[in-house]
Amino acid sequence: MKDEKRMNSIARKMNRYWVRRTLLVFLLADAVIGALVAGGWIAITNPAFWGILGGAEGLLLLLQGRVGKEKARRLMEPLERMALTAEQLSRFDPEKLHHLEDAIGTVSPLSPDARVSTGDRETQGLENAINSMLDRTRESYREQTRFVSDASHELRTPIAVIQGYADMLQRWGKDDETVLEEGITAIQTESAHMKKLIEQLLFLARGDSGRSQMVYEEFDLSLMLREVYEESQMIHPERQWRLEAEEGVRVTGDAAMLKQTARILVDNAVKYTADGDKITLRVRYKDGSPCFEVQDNGIGIKQEDLEHIFDRFFRSDPARNRATGGTGLGLSIAKWIVERHKGYFDVFSREEIGTRIAVVLPQKSAQ
Repeated sequence: MKDEKRMNSIARKMNRYWVRRTLLVFLLADAVIGALVAGGWIAITNPAFWGILGGAEGLLLLLQGRVGKEKARRLMEPLERMALTAEQLSRFDPEKLHHLEDAIGTVSPLSPDARVSTGDRETQGLENAINSMLDRTRESYREQTRFVSDASHELRTPIAVIQGYADMLQRWGKDDETVLEEGITAIQTESAHMKKLIEQLLFLARGDSGRSQMVYEEFDLSLMLREVYEESQMIHPERQWRLEAEEGVRVTGDAAMLKQTARILVDNAVKYTADGDKITLRVRYKDGSPCFEVQDNGIGIKQEDLEHIFDRFFRSDPARNRATGGTGLGLSIAKWIVERHKGYFDVFSREEIGTRIAVVLPQKSAQ
């Protein structure tokens, strides 16, 4: 009640100051007009002018007096909240912070069920914020651990193959040309696979740490996908390729990165289709937004796997993917690129029918 009276008193004082200032402005204006009339600079012949002017000024002063107090209260609201907060802090018992500090000290950040709780309602907000931060830290740690474990597992296989063939060459390859040729071919294949895996891991690591820079420019999306279409025809002539591209579909983004995304989608389509199957590359506007997509009539994706296809190291068909040299990182890289462009994926797939993955980009620059 005392604070309310003090605020009302301050508001009234501010209002009186504004009324006096407005009155002073009116008086100065009247004096200037009177001086100009007396000096012959302006001619006011209608005697009702001064009455109208005085009435208008009086009305404005009256309005100022009526609304000024409420205006002053609104201006003082932030100060009032600050004062209330300061008062609440002054009544806060420092001992409660010590209890909260002790509760935090007993929590293990890696324990999945550990929570900060003192049972005090006044520190509940702080406890909720700390527990939320702990949840995010644990999730980040789990993702990091899973990533390192998966990467180690993926690297272990090619290393083991290389080591096995190297041992075989050491024992028999010197004298047997068949063993020598087989060993060299296997080592070259696994080395290429491991190189690709390491390059993809480094790409994601640079992206996660913010060291991958995007070069945004406006370019023709139709021309970009046509280039991917022509190189795909050359590299995989055993597939039936088709291009459906609207002319002049322009987008602002990193052309090299988006081209890499298209190549990843094409590479996936090739892996999950057989010789003679059709793969269609398409460029169009989807609901007014630039869009490119890759569609195949391959084996399709299980419905329960659709939500995981962009997870790192995930394989919908592990045996087939490993046989074709996949790392399980391609779509993760594509997702990273598309998210940096503020775009999204539209995925449709049915088993034994095929898959269509579309990349929808924003209408304006993603910078």
